[in-house]
Amino acid sequence: LHETERNDGARCSRFPYNDLANPSDMAEKNSYDAPPYPISMPPVDDPPPRPSWAGAVIKDKSVWFKCGCGPLKLRLNPVVTIGAIIVIVAFILWCVLEPVHALKSFNSAKSWITYTFTWLYVGSQDVWALVIIAIYFSKYGNMKLGKDDEEPEYNDGTWFCMLYACGIGVGLFFFGVAEPMWHYLGPNRYTKDKYMPDNEVAQWAINLTFFHWGIHGWIVYVIIGIILGFLTFRKGMPMTMKSCFYPLIGDRIYGWMGDLIDIFSILTTLFGVCTSLGLGTMQVNKGLNYLNENIEVSTTNQVIIIWAITLVATTSVVSGVGVGIRRLSEICFGIGMVIMLMVLFLEDTWYILNLYCQSIGFYIQWIIQLGFHCDAFELSTKSYGAADRGRVYADGEGDGPIGWMDGWTIFYWGWWISWSPFVGMFIAKISRGRTIRQFINGALTAPMIYTFMWLTIFGGAAIKTERLAASKGLCCPAFNSDVLTWTDAQFTTANWDVNDVSQSALLLCKGSDGLPAACDVTGCSWKLVDAYIKSETEPNVRNVVDYINGNMRWLGKYSSKEDRSHARLSCMSSEEMWFATVSTYGDMGPFLCIVSLAGIILYFVTSSDSGSLVIDIMSANGDQDPPIPQRVFWALVEGATATALLVAGGSDASRLYRRRVWQLVSLTRSSFVSLPWQHGERWLWSVVT
Repeated sequence: LHETERNDGARCSRFPYNDLANPSDMAEKNSYDAPPYPISMPPVDDPPPRPSWAGAVIKDKSVWFKCGCGPLKLRLNPVVTIGAIIVIVAFILWCVLEPVHALKSFNSAKSWITYTFTWLYVGSQDVWALVIIAIYFSKYGNMKLGKDDEEPEYNDGTWFCMLYACGIGVGLFFFGVAEPMWHYLGPNRYTKDKYMPDNEVAQWAINLTFFHWGIHGWIVYVIIGIILGFLTFRKGMPMTMKSCFYPLIGDRIYGWMGDLIDIFSILTTLFGVCTSLGLGTMQVNKGLNYLNENIEVSTTNQVIIIWAITLVATTSVVSGVGVGIRRLSEICFGIGMVIMLMVLFLEDTWYILNLYCQSIGFYIQWIIQLGFHCDAFELSTKSYGAADRGRVYADGEGDGPIGWMDGWTIFYWGWWISWSPFVGMFIAKISRGRTIRQFINGALTAPMIYTFMWLTIFGGAAIKTERLAASKGLCCPAFNSDVLTWTDAQFTTANWDVNDVSQSALLLCKGSDGLPAACDVTGCSWKLVDAYIKSETEPNVRNVVDYINGNMRWLGKYSSKEDRSHARLSCMSSEEMWFATVSTYGDMGPFLCIVSLAGIILYFVTSSDSGSLVIDIMSANGDQDPPIPQRVFWALVEGATATALLVAGGSDASRLYRRRVWQLVSLTRSSFVSLPWQHGERWLWSVVT
């Protein structure tokens, strides 16, 4: 009995019997008579070392700057804040003062990153997915992000609305119609196959869109959110990105290494959000022009839109998560649901449901192949000698364009990851009291199901709209500029012959030098003129110039019927496709356009205010309730950055937005990911622990 109790005691850190001076001490401590023989305990092996953060709250040793009183308080990390501001200002000045040089430099950097690090972008997404799946089915899935007795702060509906509005933003409106159409039209490795049926190309268009908005996108939000939620709510560490690296570098996160990580995180968040803000602004401008042609599509109007929305976002972020951000998220999610359900029931509902079921199966079948595909051959060299092997393509390239991976998958992964610090942190902030399994279901499974339904409804409707418009003879006219005159303006339908090519010489346009020149017209343009002339029942003289300068310009802009019941989306810009698609639903078209504009603006606001709040939290060492002046400052910085990039981009704003912002996102992301990748085994062990 005594030997058994002594052995048991030796294993108990509170009663180390072998440390006792004599048996009487042991007897006093254990309340039984001391044995008549001396005690000699064998040494006990030390337990395996545990990381310092595994069992106790970690003390925050961050650098702080605090001043002011009342509503004018400041509470921030001066190194992170000043460092981030310097880089942001330098970047903006470079883009504004040297736009051509900046664009050329970014193009070069972007190509190098894609060629060198495609394997890292693609492979790391797959690794994170496997880690999250393993954690989901492990015993750690029941662990709460917080104390074991804590309950969630928000109900399931509000929680999902906030995380979805923050995580997706305005992207679904911009890409919901445009991306399936781009993949359907090509060029890509599927459209290059002239023997592939058109329906199969359409299915691949939906599948590629699913791939870019599916598990590989949302997974980065989930992994950041779980790590931050665990370290913040269970270990008491600051809610900032440097905390994620504590298992790797320990207390160094409170020095220059941690400051550098937070600076990188602020940059990727700011420029990632600005990408969405820029695209959303241009779509809002296009939508307003679509509804009212008197509202021009111009940089000036887009700047006005940016600052109007920035002011609303600033008001929201000042009011905090529980009021402004919460209510705006619920409203914009509700608007999205209204639009989605209306289109579902106005469209051929059975076609949409069939496509949804079919596309889910197609996605599951091909997700592994797509998830690891790197376009290795396309990035290496063109398919020289393909003609000798009986495989000839018009442009001499391989199965797909060299730049496809650069412009699509790598762009998307860089964009998703640039959002991961702020979205992951925001989701973690609103998820206290939820288990890890609940977190994964809410931040990964549910958003995927909803997003796939959205993309199926609008992507399927877009492809159908394009096909029906082609069946009605609609095509893409190509007048190169405003028509000036017809040399023989008094022109009758009797002597009109659409097949007489010489008549095109009678049409004069304004050339590049401003002088009259022969118009550059296509067969499509002449078909539309022919259809108009032959539709005239009056045989009298007709001034064709008035038609071309008036009605023809409208048809050329929208490539749709005058009542907008059909639209050839392939003739339109990305920003116009959404509005042209929802306009095809008869009398409900204008209403859907207006509601869509409201949804775009509100998603725009929720992305901006969430991003501003998270940037402020990171610059304030993870303070979850930063002072109001700091919130206002970072909200205005976002608006100023978006404005500077837009103005610097000029008429090529969309292209510059994508290239400039994505380049910096790629560079910062490559540095940000390298550390956990190089120390993957230890990092994964830390996450599971």
